[in-house]
Amino acid sequence: MMVIAMMLSSPSLAAEAATDTPAGVREGIGAGHDFDFLLGRWHVHHHRLRSRLAQSDDWEDFTGTCEVRAILGGQANIDDNVLELPAGTYRAATLRAFDPESRSWAIWWLDGRNPKQLDPPVRGSFSDGIGTFYGGDTWNGRDILVRFTWSAIAADSARWEQAFSGDGGTTWEANWSMEFRRSPD
Repeated sequence: MMVIAMMLSSPSLAAEAATDTPAGVREGIGAGHDFDFLLGRWHVHHHRLRSRLAQSDDWEDFTGTCEVRAILGGQANIDDNVLELPAGTYRAATLRAFDPESRSWAIWWLDGRNPKQLDPPVRGSFSDGIGTFYGGDTWNGRDILVRFTWSAIAADSARWEQAFSGDGGTTWEANWSMEFRRSPD
């Protein structure tokens, strides 16, 4: 967990959003509104590794939707996801909350298939239009590091990627990406 503490104390992770903010991110509103670009309804294309941290190259693609709304006066947001996996559709939610003191975000995931467990948060911030967030978790009984990255942010699109590290952050395996396209309805 020392690696996570070092990542979270990095000045680049604690920095405010860059002044050259990409299209779709409102400028001059402060880091507490970094995720305002995500508010609304989205169509999502998922690209997910079937077996994680198993040296696999077997991917599955599926679609879904996501609807995001602000809460706590805009200092947090929550989304409702519908994931249409080949094995069956399920729902999940993400809660993101901004801490003005540390100028960073915490992000939690709640899987509707296991509603008694809220995943440990990842924490981080945006710099130069990229959001990077780290946290500790377990995968198949093994301690891992988790990284979320938000990038390619525009008015009608965005990209999210998840990666795991089983070796304390030396190497990372990207295992899930989502391409967001704003819903016209």
